[in-house]
Amino acid sequence: MKRLLAIFVAIMGLGIFSQSTMAQSTTTGANYIATGVPFLTIAPDSRAGAMGDAGVATSPDMNSQHWNPSKYAFIESEMGVGLSYTPWLRNLVDDINLAYLVGYKKLDDMQTVSASLRYFSLGDITFMSEYGEVQGQQSPNEFAFDVAYTRLLSENFSGGVALRYIRSDLTGGQLINGVESHAGNSYAADISFYYQNEFRVNRKESVFSAGINISNIGAKISYTEGATKDFIPTNLRLGAGYKTELDTYNTISFNVDLNKLLVPTPSLADSIGGDGVIVGGGFSEDKSVIAGMFSSFGDAPGGFKEELQEINVSLGVEYVYNEQFALRAGYFYENENKGNRKFLTAGAGLKLNVFALDFSYLVPTERNHPLENTLRFSLSFDFEAFNRQRR
Repeated sequence: MKRLLAIFVAIMGLGIFSQSTMAQSTTTGANYIATGVPFLTIAPDSRAGAMGDAGVATSPDMNSQHWNPSKYAFIESEMGVGLSYTPWLRNLVDDINLAYLVGYKKLDDMQTVSASLRYFSLGDITFMSEYGEVQGQQSPNEFAFDVAYTRLLSENFSGGVALRYIRSDLTGGQLINGVESHAGNSYAADISFYYQNEFRVNRKESVFSAGINISNIGAKISYTEGATKDFIPTNLRLGAGYKTELDTYNTISFNVDLNKLLVPTPSLADSIGGDGVIVGGGFSEDKSVIAGMFSSFGDAPGGFKEELQEINVSLGVEYVYNEQFALRAGYFYENENKGNRKFLTAGAGLKLNVFALDFSYLVPTERNHPLENTLRFSLSFDFEAFNRQRR
């Protein structure tokens, strides 16, 4: 029974955990936004995961590719790679997980290229017919591969563009209600900018940063021929950060991210089921991707008040000792009508010469979460530090 529940949640309800909520009655005002391939919105690394999923304006690090590729223009090392691992629904099963591989290389003082591979595995699943007959065993999975180019535009400002290929194979070609299914494919792009300004306050070095990333601007996705296509999670993330010295060895930083999906909000007429329950989806599938992005700022049935409810807030703080040891904490807020994800996060990081290891842990405050009671980790390797050691 646990296994069947895990499969249902992982395949059909991943969007519920990553960007929406369970169906609720119309009296609650719940009207969540569901998209295809929601695995693209899962925080892949432990540093941002420990700071409430804040990352668009944090200091540059190995995993900037997901949050804001433009940050690579200000990273100090010439080259690096990182690997992150996130168990998913660990309280139910042990073979659903997200793996994230990322790397970057500075071409010169102005230009940087980077790439990442995100792989979401749903384990081994035995498909059954409505009559209980075994239809075969599959290993559903989803992955996204992207490359990015970042350029320093001025002393304090940079921009970046990323291109992404997305593949989602959830059924292995099984018949769905008598219709043959196939893997969904899509292409997308990200546009990002990052600002960083160093200055002194009370004789202490400080840094103010700001960032914006519009990610997953791309084609809709479908799993059957001729079927209605779903929007992918086109997303706007913007934020700011402030970092300052406490003394020679200690620094602290504060970060805030605001996050909004740029896809149409379901109208009440489309999303209310026959039993009077708002179930999500059903939003203007005939709209183009670009039209959907622009309309997403003013199409909520509840007007401006509901539009504000679609903005998620991430707050994060990071303390670093001697650029070697870090403690992190954060908080994530999502309105109860748009998913009701509210959770606290904590984590730590340790840098040992060429390697750095980060951990994060999540504690939900409102409802269960797939990462509850789960330890996530990220490992990174600094090639420049490695070369210095060899000399």
